[in-house]
Amino acid sequence: MRDGGTEPPPDPGPGEMEVRLAARLAGLRTERGWSLDELARRTGVSRSTLSRLERAEISPTAALLGRLCAAYGRTMSRLLSEVESEPPQLVRAGQQPVWRDEASGFVRRSVSPPHAGLRGEVVEGVLHPGSDISYEGPPVPGLEQHIWVLDGTLEVTADGHVHEVRAGDCLRFRLWGRSRFRCPGPGPVRYALVVVLP
Repeated sequence: MRDGGTEPPPDPGPGEMEVRLAARLAGLRTERGWSLDELARRTGVSRSTLSRLERAEISPTAALLGRLCAAYGRTMSRLLSEVESEPPQLVRAGQQPVWRDEASGFVRRSVSPPHAGLRGEVVEGVLHPGSDISYEGPPVPGLEQHIWVLDGTLEVTADGHVHEVRAGDCLRFRLWGRSRFRCPGPGPVRYALVVVLP
């Protein structure tokens, strides 16, 4: 301690969920017999970043996780559900997994996590003003999405078409190509996303 101040708290390191996610990502790569170089080629993500990610030295951004999900043919929710214990039928508000990407200003709550035998899931997303997230393609081609904006305005680009979705509006489509989610402001946007596997 100096000048009567307190020392900064120690870095807590990765949380339990980040460690389980890192292990699952490493497991998915191993199951396919891919080297880090092969995964880097398939995703366009550097080998060193992938290596650090699998060792839980860094947390993935939404865009990075999107690229990995596409390579492994999984939705983001399905991947995140694989690192959670078996979800109950009733998911209390306080038990809904929340994932934050501080770098891009994105908060994702898995309101109704994926469950074996069910094809749909419900996600709540919050984007801060100026947040802009792009995905190279859907994790599963033809993925059905319904986006209901609860507060604010969301600009969604799906397969080259740009849509401005305001509070109360619902946009629905099947996704085959690239997508982009942008919050034009002035305030944050909160939306419900219903995802249905084809």
